[in-house]
Amino acid sequence: MITNVSPLMEINQQAIKLLYRELGVVNAVRFLTQFSEGYGNYTIDRNDILGKKKLDEIISEIKKDGTYGK
Repeated sequence: MITNVSPLMEINQQAIKLLYRELGVVNAVRFLTQFSEGYGNYTIDRNDILGKKKLDEIISEIKKDGTYGK
């Protein structure tokens, strides 16, 4: 079986048109924004927040917070 490989730009355009048609513009945009790069540096942020805590310490803090399981 021979498959034609389309350029990525063309695939992206087709996919966006499909999303708009099937989901509507608002929901298509909501869906697409999930995949944005965002901002910041996850590694630095994680270290700032968690430091050298062990997993059990983190779990214990979550449970103490009162929002665990809600």
